[in-house]
Amino acid sequence: MKVRQLFVVGSIITLVAIGVISYFWPGILWSLIIILPLIALGFADITQTKHAIRRNFPIIGHGRYLLESIRPEIMQYFVETDTEGKPIDRLMRSMVYRRAKNVIDTVPFGTQLDVYEPGYEWLNHSMYAGKIKHADDPRVKVGGSECKQPYLASLLNISAMSFGSLSENAVLAMNKGAKLGNFAHNTGEGGISPYHLQPGGDLIWQIGTGYFGCRAKDGGFDPDKYVERATLPNVKMIELKISQGAKPGHGGILPANKNTPEIAAIRAVEPYTTVDSPPSHSAFSDAEGMLHFIKQLRELSGGKPVGFKLCIGIKREFIEICEAMIKTGIKPDYIAIDGGEGGTGAAPVEFSNSLGMPLLDGLAFAVDTLRGYGLKKDIRVVASGKIISSFHIARAMAIGADLVYSARAMMMAVGCIQALQCNTNTCPVGVATQDRELMKGLDVEDKATRMYNFHKKTMHILSELISATGVKSHRDFNRSHVNLRIDNTRIMSYDQLYPIVEEGAYIGKNIEEILEEIRIRTLSKVN
Repeated sequence: MKVRQLFVVGSIITLVAIGVISYFWPGILWSLIIILPLIALGFADITQTKHAIRRNFPIIGHGRYLLESIRPEIMQYFVETDTEGKPIDRLMRSMVYRRAKNVIDTVPFGTQLDVYEPGYEWLNHSMYAGKIKHADDPRVKVGGSECKQPYLASLLNISAMSFGSLSENAVLAMNKGAKLGNFAHNTGEGGISPYHLQPGGDLIWQIGTGYFGCRAKDGGFDPDKYVERATLPNVKMIELKISQGAKPGHGGILPANKNTPEIAAIRAVEPYTTVDSPPSHSAFSDAEGMLHFIKQLRELSGGKPVGFKLCIGIKREFIEICEAMIKTGIKPDYIAIDGGEGGTGAAPVEFSNSLGMPLLDGLAFAVDTLRGYGLKKDIRVVASGKIISSFHIARAMAIGADLVYSARAMMMAVGCIQALQCNTNTCPVGVATQDRELMKGLDVEDKATRMYNFHKKTMHILSELISATGVKSHRDFNRSHVNLRIDNTRIMSYDQLYPIVEEGAYIGKNIEEILEEIRIRTLSKVN
């Protein structure tokens, strides 16, 4: 007999039995308070048509959905090892939490990583380590010859995360931490909110395809609104978002349940509606158009640094941008390269998993292309995509990044526990939600201090790594310093994996010749 049939027969027998027993013992009727709702639930399961499990297994079928709902917590706390957690493993999460809390962050008994497993990476150290004094937070000047207000940026900054995706308290804590530590806070494409401005931390205003904060009634770019925001003292740099690693070719997504009247007013959209930003910009349609738009943004801002962010996709398109720079003489002050492993609050799984070049490959390609056109010396490069530790920063700088963004590490510094509920408005620690009751759990003052602690400690460890490798400055990191295990017996340094392109090597060549050079270099690496 099937479970559904057993339930029907059992319900009838139970009710009849209670009726008979009640003749001798009326007190048993109190049991109907529990039994009748269960029977009603069971018959509701049988008659509904949406869920086959509940239809075939009334009542007990609900257990499947209960277990599924707590599966991430079971995996995180009871099943996964310290090195297996996804997308950020427990070793990295614990490191962030300890540094944020300013407690001991050293580890005992050696590494838990398998140093002979393919994919293991390490830096080369020097016998003469530690002889050079380093500042714990060296600065990088961002701003080319056309920039009138260059910005001295920290090597580590908060990556783009919008108010709307993040809660009011999370934004306040991050910005206050940025002010305490003198590093920059990228607003994300959702625009500048009061919570970005209130603590007074340095801002990088990101402008996406929705033009939030400088949006005209038709959804396009409004220069007057742009000037109002771009000239604010807190805004130190402006970033034109072309694409992001977690969902390249797909605009930002603001779920309806997060689109409160306050957020809608900031973005100039209708509240409680899902806001899907367009996949591309309406202000330009080609490389030259983008550069002229960047020039316009820089001029309207009063000469602040303006750059653009993208995840590398079709290589030809990035080469075309470099050619347009040579042709027009217009250069961005910086370019942010996001990796396909970048995080997001909401994206289709195919976009997160299977679109966009990973950071290290995209970063090496972008740096080499800029070098090939003789542009790298004039343009700062920012790396973004799953950067958590000081080693990740050093690795990016060895490839050619000048500074980095970090998103998920910064979220963890203000309390994120990787509950993986960013897209549901139910974040249990109040970081990625607009639910005010959940938001109350995030204390701004405490988390701002933790943000400051994490940045300070990470930068200190980076300075120690610099000393350990024997170089004089983070600028002296190069690809020969980083090694990757290919298999049990083969090791390659990054200068072998990503052979450096000589300065100016692409000048005078056409795109087809450059693409062929890249193809040959890739084949030689494989062989």
